[in-house]
Amino acid sequence: MGFNVTRHQALLSPNLAKYSGQIWVLEDGRGAKASIWPEIGFNLISWTVPVANTSFELIHQDPQLFQDAKATRSGNPVLFPFPNRIVGGNYNWDGKTYQLDRTGDQGATAIHGFACRNSWKVLESGATGSSAWITGEFLLSRDAPKDRNDWPAEARLRLTYRLQGKPGKSCLRLEAVVDSPGGKALPFGLGYHPYFAIPGDSGVEIRVPANAYWELESCIPTGRILPLDESRDLSQFRSFNSVYVDDVLGELPKTAPSSTDQGLETLHLRGEIRHPQKGTLGIWCDHHFREIVVYTPPSRDSFCIEPYTCPTNAINMPHSGANDGWILLPPNQTWTGTNEWTFG
Repeated sequence: MGFNVTRHQALLSPNLAKYSGQIWVLEDGRGAKASIWPEIGFNLISWTVPVANTSFELIHQDPQLFQDAKATRSGNPVLFPFPNRIVGGNYNWDGKTYQLDRTGDQGATAIHGFACRNSWKVLESGATGSSAWITGEFLLSRDAPKDRNDWPAEARLRLTYRLQGKPGKSCLRLEAVVDSPGGKALPFGLGYHPYFAIPGDSGVEIRVPANAYWELESCIPTGRILPLDESRDLSQFRSFNSVYVDDVLGELPKTAPSSTDQGLETLHLRGEIRHPQKGTLGIWCDHHFREIVVYTPPSRDSFCIEPYTCPTNAINMPHSGANDGWILLPPNQTWTGTNEWTFG
Protein backbone atom coordinates (compact mmCIF):
# COMPACT_ATOMS: atom_id res chain seq x y z
CA MET A 1 0.00 0.00 0.00
CA GLY A 2 1.27 3.46 -0.92
CA PHE A 3 0.13 6.95 0.02
CA ASN A 4 -3.48 7.10 1.17
CA VAL A 5 -6.09 9.25 2.93
CA THR A 6 -8.73 7.77 5.24
CA ARG A 7 -11.25 9.04 7.81
CA HIS A 8 -11.58 7.66 11.32
CA GLN A 9 -14.21 8.29 13.97
CA ALA A 10 -12.93 9.47 17.34
CA LEU A 11 -14.72 8.34 20.50
CA LEU A 12 -15.82 11.65 22.02
CA SER A 13 -17.16 12.58 25.42
CA PRO A 14 -20.96 13.12 25.46
CA ASN A 15 -20.42 16.83 26.20
CA LEU A 16 -18.82 17.20 22.74
CA ALA A 17 -22.05 16.38 20.90
CA LYS A 18 -21.59 19.34 18.53
CA TYR A 19 -18.53 17.64 17.00
CA SER A 20 -18.66 14.79 14.51
CA GLY A 21 -15.24 13.60 15.67
CA GLN A 22 -14.05 12.78 12.16
CA ILE A 23 -10.27 12.51 12.03
CA TRP A 24 -8.51 12.56 8.66
CA VAL A 25 -5.42 10.35 8.44
CA LEU A 26 -2.66 10.69 5.87
CA GLU A 27 -0.51 7.57 5.38
CA ASP A 28 2.61 6.91 3.36
CA GLY A 29 2.34 3.10 3.26
CA ARG A 30 5.66 2.74 5.12
CA GLY A 31 4.39 3.41 8.63
CA ALA A 32 4.22 7.23 8.77
CA LYS A 33 0.80 8.71 9.59
CA ALA A 34 -0.47 12.25 10.17
CA SER A 35 -3.88 12.79 11.81
CA ILE A 36 -5.85 16.03 11.49
CA TRP A 37 -9.04 17.09 13.29
CA PRO A 38 -10.66 19.88 11.21
CA GLU A 39 -13.28 20.75 13.85
CA ILE A 40 -10.71 22.02 16.37
CA GLY A 41 -8.84 24.44 14.18
CA PHE A 42 -7.57 21.97 11.55
CA ASN A 43 -5.23 20.73 14.25
CA LEU A 44 -2.55 18.14 13.55
CA ILE A 45 -3.15 15.92 16.58
CA SER A 46 -0.69 13.13 15.74
CA TRP A 47 2.29 12.44 13.51
CA THR A 48 3.84 9.02 13.89
CA VAL A 49 6.91 7.77 12.06
CA PRO A 50 8.43 4.28 11.81
CA VAL A 51 11.49 3.65 13.99
CA ALA A 52 12.98 0.18 14.55
CA ASN A 53 9.85 -1.74 13.53
CA THR A 54 7.57 0.35 15.74
CA SER A 55 5.80 3.72 15.64
CA PHE A 56 7.31 6.81 17.22
CA GLU A 57 4.99 9.71 18.08
CA LEU A 58 6.36 13.18 17.32
CA ILE A 59 3.32 15.23 18.43
CA HIS A 60 2.08 15.61 22.00
CA GLN A 61 -1.66 15.06 22.44
CA ASP A 62 -3.44 16.21 25.57
CA PRO A 63 -4.90 13.09 27.27
CA GLN A 64 -8.17 15.02 27.70
CA LEU A 65 -8.43 16.10 24.05
CA PHE A 66 -11.45 13.93 23.26
CA GLN A 67 -13.15 15.01 26.50
CA ASP A 68 -12.80 18.80 26.25
CA ALA A 69 -11.52 19.52 22.68
CA LYS A 70 -9.22 22.28 23.95
CA ALA A 71 -7.38 23.09 20.76
CA THR A 72 -4.46 25.09 22.16
CA ARG A 73 -3.01 22.57 24.62
CA SER A 74 -1.60 20.03 22.18
CA GLY A 75 -1.14 19.11 18.54
CA ASN A 76 -0.39 21.99 16.19
CA PRO A 77 -2.68 24.98 16.85
CA VAL A 78 -2.77 27.28 13.81
CA LEU A 79 -2.46 30.92 14.93
CA PHE A 80 -4.26 33.30 12.53
CA PRO A 81 -4.83 36.18 11.83
CA PHE A 82 -2.42 36.95 14.66
CA PRO A 83 -0.02 34.70 16.58
CA ASN A 84 0.42 34.83 20.34
CA ARG A 85 -0.90 37.85 22.26
CA ILE A 86 -2.39 41.29 21.67
CA VAL A 87 -2.00 43.26 24.88
CA GLY A 88 -5.37 44.20 26.37
CA GLY A 89 -7.00 42.68 23.29
CA ASN A 90 -7.12 46.14 21.72
CA TYR A 91 -5.42 47.88 18.83
CA ASN A 92 -5.93 50.77 16.42
CA TRP A 93 -6.05 50.28 12.69
CA ASP A 94 -6.70 52.85 9.98
CA GLY A 95 -8.15 55.30 12.49
CA LYS A 96 -10.46 52.82 14.19
CA THR A 97 -10.09 51.18 17.62
CA TYR A 98 -10.82 47.47 17.91
CA GLN A 99 -11.46 45.41 21.03
CA LEU A 100 -11.05 41.64 20.85
CA ASP A 101 -12.30 39.08 23.32
CA ARG A 102 -9.60 38.74 26.00
CA THR A 103 -8.98 35.02 25.79
CA GLY A 104 -5.56 34.80 27.47
CA ASP A 105 -3.72 35.52 30.71
CA GLN A 106 -6.80 35.69 32.91
CA GLY A 107 -8.41 38.27 30.66
CA ALA A 108 -5.35 40.45 30.15
CA THR A 109 -4.75 39.64 26.47
CA ALA A 110 -6.28 38.28 23.29
CA ILE A 111 -4.32 35.19 22.34
CA HIS A 112 -3.61 33.00 19.30
CA GLY A 113 -6.10 34.48 16.83
CA PHE A 114 -9.44 32.98 15.79
CA ALA A 115 -8.60 30.04 13.53
CA CYS A 116 -7.38 27.64 16.23
CA ARG A 117 -10.68 27.65 18.16
CA ASN A 118 -13.11 27.13 15.30
CA SER A 119 -14.07 24.43 12.83
CA TRP A 120 -12.56 24.56 9.35
CA LYS A 121 -14.02 23.46 6.03
CA VAL A 122 -12.24 20.58 4.29
CA LEU A 123 -11.77 21.56 0.65
CA GLU A 124 -10.06 18.49 -0.72
CA SER A 125 -7.88 15.52 0.04
CA GLY A 126 -6.03 13.04 -2.09
CA ALA A 127 -2.98 10.93 -2.72
CA THR A 128 -0.50 10.27 -5.49
CA GLY A 129 2.50 8.01 -5.72
CA SER A 130 4.60 10.60 -3.86
CA SER A 131 2.33 12.22 -1.24
CA ALA A 132 -0.98 12.29 0.62
CA TRP A 133 -2.62 15.58 1.52
CA ILE A 134 -5.60 17.39 2.95
CA THR A 135 -6.51 21.05 2.41
CA GLY A 136 -8.65 22.98 4.87
CA GLU A 137 -10.04 26.49 4.77
CA PHE A 138 -10.69 29.01 7.52
CA LEU A 139 -12.90 31.93 6.45
CA LEU A 140 -13.32 34.49 9.19
CA SER A 141 -16.92 35.56 8.48
CA ARG A 142 -18.16 31.97 8.07
CA ASP A 143 -16.15 30.10 10.69
CA ALA A 144 -15.82 32.78 13.40
CA PRO A 145 -18.69 35.17 12.64
CA LYS A 146 -18.72 36.74 16.11
CA ASP A 147 -15.13 37.88 15.54
CA ARG A 148 -15.54 39.26 12.01
CA ASN A 149 -16.27 42.84 13.11
CA ASP A 150 -13.22 42.76 15.39
CA TRP A 151 -10.83 42.51 12.45
CA PRO A 152 -10.27 45.18 9.76
CA ALA A 153 -10.86 42.89 6.77
CA GLU A 154 -12.24 39.54 5.76
CA ALA A 155 -9.54 36.89 6.17
CA ARG A 156 -9.12 33.52 4.50
CA LEU A 157 -6.43 30.93 5.18
CA ARG A 158 -6.13 27.75 3.16
CA LEU A 159 -3.71 25.25 4.66
CA THR A 160 -2.50 21.97 3.18
CA TYR A 161 -0.87 19.26 5.26
CA ARG A 162 1.16 17.12 2.85
CA LEU A 163 2.79 13.86 3.99
CA GLN A 164 5.61 12.79 1.73
CA GLY A 165 8.75 10.75 1.79
CA LYS A 166 12.38 11.60 1.23
CA PRO A 167 15.32 9.20 1.18
CA GLY A 168 15.82 8.11 4.79
CA LYS A 169 13.30 10.63 6.16
CA SER A 170 9.64 11.17 6.88
CA CYS A 171 8.42 14.59 5.81
CA LEU A 172 5.35 16.73 6.53
CA ARG A 173 4.83 20.00 4.65
CA LEU A 174 2.52 22.84 5.74
CA GLU A 175 1.56 24.95 2.73
CA ALA A 176 -0.39 28.13 3.60
CA VAL A 177 -2.22 30.52 1.26
CA VAL A 178 -3.79 33.72 2.63
CA ASP A 179 -6.08 36.22 0.94
CA SER A 180 -8.88 38.68 1.69
CA PRO A 181 -11.98 37.87 -0.37
CA GLY A 182 -13.70 40.99 0.99
CA GLY A 183 -11.71 43.27 -1.30
CA LYS A 184 -9.95 45.18 1.51
CA ALA A 185 -6.30 45.13 2.50
CA LEU A 186 -5.77 42.44 5.14
CA PRO A 187 -3.40 42.92 8.09
CA PHE A 188 -2.25 39.60 9.51
CA GLY A 189 0.39 37.39 11.02
CA LEU A 190 0.58 33.61 10.92
CA GLY A 191 2.14 31.21 13.37
CA TYR A 192 2.19 27.52 14.24
CA HIS A 193 2.30 26.26 17.83
CA PRO A 194 3.38 22.61 17.54
CA TYR A 195 3.78 20.65 20.77
CA PHE A 196 6.56 18.20 19.91
CA ALA A 197 6.46 15.14 22.17
CA ILE A 198 9.34 14.54 24.60
CA PRO A 199 9.42 10.90 25.76
CA GLY A 200 9.92 10.23 29.45
CA ASP A 201 13.29 8.54 28.94
CA SER A 202 14.49 11.92 27.64
CA GLY A 203 18.14 12.22 26.63
CA VAL A 204 16.62 14.60 24.09
CA GLU A 205 18.62 17.59 22.86
CA ILE A 206 17.30 20.89 21.50
CA ARG A 207 18.81 23.36 19.03
CA VAL A 208 17.34 26.61 17.69
CA PRO A 209 19.99 28.67 15.85
CA ALA A 210 18.82 32.20 16.69
CA ASN A 211 21.06 35.14 17.55
CA ALA A 212 18.82 37.42 19.65
CA TYR A 213 15.58 37.61 21.61
CA TRP A 214 12.78 40.09 22.14
CA GLU A 215 12.75 41.58 25.62
CA LEU A 216 9.37 40.78 27.21
CA GLU A 217 7.31 42.31 29.99
CA SER A 218 4.38 40.10 31.04
CA CYS A 219 4.89 38.12 27.79
CA ILE A 220 4.66 41.29 25.63
CA PRO A 221 7.69 42.60 23.67
CA THR A 222 8.99 46.00 24.76
CA GLY A 223 10.34 46.62 21.25
CA ARG A 224 13.94 45.93 22.27
CA ILE A 225 15.88 43.08 20.64
CA LEU A 226 18.75 41.86 22.82
CA PRO A 227 21.68 39.46 22.43
CA LEU A 228 21.01 35.98 23.75
CA ASP A 229 22.05 35.29 27.32
CA GLU A 230 23.18 31.86 28.50
CA SER A 231 19.75 30.67 29.62
CA ARG A 232 18.20 31.40 26.21
CA ASP A 233 21.07 30.39 23.97
CA LEU A 234 20.01 27.30 21.99
CA SER A 235 22.38 27.90 19.08
CA GLN A 236 24.12 24.60 19.89
CA PHE A 237 22.43 21.37 20.99
CA ARG A 238 21.51 21.45 24.67
CA SER A 239 20.03 18.76 26.86
CA PHE A 240 16.28 19.19 27.18
CA ASN A 241 16.70 18.69 30.93
CA SER A 242 18.51 22.04 31.10
CA VAL A 243 16.03 24.03 28.99
CA TYR A 244 13.34 26.18 30.65
CA VAL A 245 12.20 28.86 28.20
CA ASP A 246 9.24 30.94 27.07
CA ASP A 247 10.82 33.38 24.65
CA VAL A 248 10.51 35.02 21.24
CA LEU A 249 13.78 34.51 19.37
CA GLY A 250 14.88 36.58 16.39
CA GLU A 251 17.77 37.32 14.07
CA LEU A 252 17.50 33.84 12.62
CA PRO A 253 20.21 32.68 10.21
CA LYS A 254 19.45 33.84 6.68
CA THR A 255 21.10 30.90 4.97
CA ALA A 256 21.00 27.17 5.64
CA PRO A 257 20.99 24.00 3.56
CA SER A 258 17.71 23.61 1.71
CA SER A 259 15.39 20.82 2.79
CA THR A 260 13.52 20.82 -0.49
CA ASP A 261 13.96 19.16 -3.83
CA GLN A 262 15.50 21.12 -6.69
CA GLY A 263 13.09 23.68 -8.10
CA LEU A 264 11.18 24.29 -4.86
CA GLU A 265 11.59 27.31 -2.64
CA THR A 266 14.60 27.22 -0.37
CA LEU A 267 13.72 26.49 3.25
CA HIS A 268 15.88 27.40 6.22
CA LEU A 269 16.54 25.30 9.30
CA ARG A 270 14.83 26.93 12.28
CA GLY A 271 15.07 24.23 14.95
CA GLU A 272 15.98 20.64 15.74
CA ILE A 273 14.99 18.09 18.38
CA ARG A 274 17.42 15.17 18.55
CA HIS A 275 16.15 11.88 19.96
CA PRO A 276 18.91 9.41 20.87
CA GLN A 277 18.78 6.16 18.90
CA LYS A 278 15.71 7.37 17.02
CA GLY A 279 16.50 10.35 14.82
CA THR A 280 16.35 14.12 14.53
CA LEU A 281 13.26 16.23 13.96
CA GLY A 282 14.05 19.26 11.79
CA ILE A 283 11.81 22.33 11.54
CA TRP A 284 12.33 24.14 8.23
CA CYS A 285 10.61 27.37 7.15
CA ASP A 286 10.70 29.80 4.27
CA HIS A 287 11.89 33.38 4.73
CA HIS A 288 8.47 34.66 5.83
CA PHE A 289 8.82 32.94 9.21
CA ARG A 290 11.25 35.36 10.82
CA GLU A 291 10.65 34.71 14.52
CA ILE A 292 10.67 31.50 16.56
CA VAL A 293 8.90 31.15 19.90
CA VAL A 294 10.44 28.49 22.15
CA TYR A 295 8.35 27.27 25.07
CA THR A 296 8.75 24.53 27.66
CA PRO A 297 5.26 23.60 28.95
CA PRO A 298 5.13 23.05 32.74
CA SER A 299 4.33 19.36 32.25
CA ARG A 300 7.66 18.93 30.40
CA ASP A 301 6.19 16.17 28.23
CA SER A 302 6.56 18.36 25.14
CA PHE A 303 8.58 21.24 23.72
CA CYS A 304 7.30 23.96 21.41
CA ILE A 305 9.31 25.38 18.51
CA GLU A 306 6.83 27.84 17.01
CA PRO A 307 7.52 29.50 13.64
CA TYR A 308 5.95 32.99 13.43
CA THR A 309 5.84 35.58 10.67
CA CYS A 310 5.96 38.31 13.32
CA PRO A 311 6.53 38.69 17.07
CA THR A 312 3.89 38.86 19.77
CA ASN A 313 1.68 42.01 19.75
CA ALA A 314 3.05 43.02 16.33
CA ILE A 315 -0.11 44.90 15.34
CA ASN A 316 0.64 47.43 18.09
CA MET A 317 4.39 47.65 17.47
CA PRO A 318 4.49 50.31 14.74
CA HIS A 319 3.77 52.88 17.44
CA SER A 320 7.10 52.05 19.09
CA GLY A 321 9.03 52.06 15.83
CA ALA A 322 9.92 48.38 16.19
CA ASN A 323 10.69 46.19 13.20
CA ASP A 324 7.44 44.31 13.61
CA GLY A 325 7.16 42.04 10.55
CA TRP A 326 3.41 42.65 10.34
CA ILE A 327 1.98 41.79 6.91
CA LEU A 328 -0.49 44.02 5.04
CA LEU A 329 -1.82 42.08 2.08
CA PRO A 330 -3.30 44.29 -0.68
CA PRO A 331 -6.73 43.43 -2.12
CA ASN A 332 -6.86 40.74 -4.79
CA GLN A 333 -3.45 39.36 -3.88
CA THR A 334 -2.42 36.15 -2.17
CA TRP A 335 0.38 35.35 0.26
CA THR A 336 2.01 31.93 0.53
CA GLY A 337 4.21 30.49 3.25
CA THR A 338 5.74 27.04 3.68
CA ASN A 339 6.98 24.93 6.59
CA GLU A 340 8.53 21.51 6.23
CA TRP A 341 9.13 19.19 9.17
CA THR A 342 11.42 16.20 8.63
CA PHE A 343 12.39 13.26 10.78
CA GLY A 344 15.14 10.80 10.19
